[in-house]
Amino acid sequence: MKTYKGAKGIISYDAMETIRNTSEWMGASARAMASYPAFALIPHPVFKLMSAWGRVTERSFARMVIKPDWEIPPIVSEGGQDHIVYVETVLKRDFGDLIHFRVARRAPMPRKVLLVAPMSGHYATLLRSTVTSLLPDCEVYVTDWHNARDIPVSCGKFDVEDYTKYLVDFIRHMGPDTNVIAICQPAPLALAATAILAEQDPKAQPSSLILIGGPIDPDAAATEVTDFGNRVTMGELEHMMIQQVGFKYRGCGRMVYPGLAQLSSFIAMNAETHAKAFIDKIFAEARGEGSESDRHNVFYDEYLAVMDMTAEFYLSTVERIFKGLEIAQNRFSVDGRPVDLTLIKDVAVMTVEGANDDISAPGQCVAALDLCTGVPPEKKVQHLEPGAGHYGIFAGKSWRLNIRPLVLDFIDEQSRDAKPESPRRRRRGGASLPPSDRHDPAESDQKIAV
Repeated sequence: MKTYKGAKGIISYDAMETIRNTSEWMGASARAMASYPAFALIPHPVFKLMSAWGRVTERSFARMVIKPDWEIPPIVSEGGQDHIVYVETVLKRDFGDLIHFRVARRAPMPRKVLLVAPMSGHYATLLRSTVTSLLPDCEVYVTDWHNARDIPVSCGKFDVEDYTKYLVDFIRHMGPDTNVIAICQPAPLALAATAILAEQDPKAQPSSLILIGGPIDPDAAATEVTDFGNRVTMGELEHMMIQQVGFKYRGCGRMVYPGLAQLSSFIAMNAETHAKAFIDKIFAEARGEGSESDRHNVFYDEYLAVMDMTAEFYLSTVERIFKGLEIAQNRFSVDGRPVDLTLIKDVAVMTVEGANDDISAPGQCVAALDLCTGVPPEKKVQHLEPGAGHYGIFAGKSWRLNIRPLVLDFIDEQSRDAKPESPRRRRRGGASLPPSDRHDPAESDQKIAV
């Protein structure tokens, strides 16, 4: 990775952090000043609006440098007893850990699931609702990626090949009865990791591989993401996006794609929607209708919490997955050794896509089934969810009401004691939900680019 930016890159990084810090301070100052008791004697709404603006601004900019807690609620057993959920680190690595959600006083569940979280600007806690929905029926593990700004330069690089090797280690550690669910960005790398295990350690292969909204073949359907990747050169990307971590963090000097820069890109994709959401929130606060756990705070506390990713990971993802189409054309390699996707034969593969997904459009993810020529047709399943956007296929109403049951059915089919196939379980097209239940407006009002 080039480091020609030197001190200039660090200054740019610290400048962004200075703007964020100053904005947080301005919000706190406005909140404190407009809330001064003496101003209550002046019957003018400007003070309430100023105080509301300050509260919303201070909270929003403060969230950008805070890693959210998992805050998984207790799991209720069939007998009505609450079981507390503990987050435990199973494998600890420099760039990411394998964590397990242990449900206290509950025997291990037969379904063992590894959720592969995306490394695309947000923390793994983005999958909080996904984890919560699976915990009553599964033993759930998650890849918890670290913020690159907190990783010292001495820890070395981390690119798509390193990411893939991490997945191989995590899956191998969990054992052959693992069911891997890869969400969006890591879908092609999870497919590659499975192929590596198929060649090097067949007994460690997962039982099933579920790919949700991932860019297996980005050229299969154009989106704003693929269009941007195709029209911008790698040199332009490195010049515009890559900076060096500033002096404030442990990773000082590391080349990264900053989380704040990513957040600005996310918001720009739906600027009008986000602007309206914040204006409505400010007026709601001014009227006294806001609350700590209202819809706005719940969403934006997670949405605004961003993390840096290593420059080599970001650039190699664009160059090799999107531009070079190495996974789509089965030309991917790790440490100079080709990864042959056709070697996957004993792993059942399922793809899930949202009909309204504008991040990974329908066609991009299902391409995995054509690449896995060694997998028998009866072990392949595809599902296209009507009315669902990108966020909805793993965390919204579409996931809860339709996709999750299909995924659990698919996992059960691959277990060693699977029951005979039923017609309901082999469903491939849209769900049988009534149209009114197929689309949650909240899923399209505010989209997270994963």
